[in-house]
Amino acid sequence: MRVRSVGFMGKVRLGPAAHASSCNPTAESRSVKPIAPGIAVMKFKNPPVNSLSLELLTEFVISLEKLENDKTFRGVILTSDSPGVFSAGLDLREMCGRNPAHYAEYWKAVQELWLRLYLSNLVLISAINGACPAGGCLISLTCDYRVLADNPRYAIGLNETLLGIVAPFWFKDTLVNTIGHRAAERALQLGLLFPPAEALQVGIVDKVVPEDQVQSTCSQVPAQTLLSLDHARQLTKNMMRKPTVDRLVQQRDADIKNFVSFISRDSIQKPLSVMLMKSTGF
Repeated sequence: MRVRSVGFMGKVRLGPAAHASSCNPTAESRSVKPIAPGIAVMKFKNPPVNSLSLELLTEFVISLEKLENDKTFRGVILTSDSPGVFSAGLDLREMCGRNPAHYAEYWKAVQELWLRLYLSNLVLISAINGACPAGGCLISLTCDYRVLADNPRYAIGLNETLLGIVAPFWFKDTLVNTIGHRAAERALQLGLLFPPAEALQVGIVDKVVPEDQVQSTCSQVPAQTLLSLDHARQLTKNMMRKPTVDRLVQQRDADIKNFVSFISRDSIQKPLSVMLMKSTGF
């Protein structure tokens, strides 16, 4: 069976066999070599740093749902189509200078992506081929297996405190589930970004390989993972992760209100504006 690739640039489409197409007519279609039977590759691209815009979040969920409904697929490799960056995380443009209704809509979309990824019945493998801070790290943490390119510039972690932001409790819970309470507490308080060797040591990634071997390594992971019968693996995954998901589901509206209240503060908006101007060059 051939692999389908999902490309993220504005709108997302499931391409025909082994082709990812963009809604941008000037962008070249990218062909993707077959990876393994039943395994799809999802590539996202939102220049310059793959920020998680509202549109990208929405299309990400739609594309994931299509793959979950296509029973020929049992696993998905998530990776970046932007050189040097997996994802820089939340989009400052969505959180700065907008109205409360927009902040609420945006945060609900962030929640939805996490909820769908964290309990996905698919085997999710993160091919981290670039820098992976904040929300980019969160996406990788939802996966069942994480492979990081061995490049000192490709650090990974939840560094929100360095930006004056407090990571939400469900970001924290996801990290605790991955690396343990003490390591997560230290990482979150200090906003640590782990270079490859340290990331492997602390357990935030499962494997570090040369940059040109990331995708080939990821393509080998499902072979072992999928030896388990799907229903048994899916039920076990659900058993391990559902209590964490339920905590957000039960407090989802309150979490949105807390985010809107926090992000609307002048003390938060001002530094965000400065960061946004620096990042855009204006």
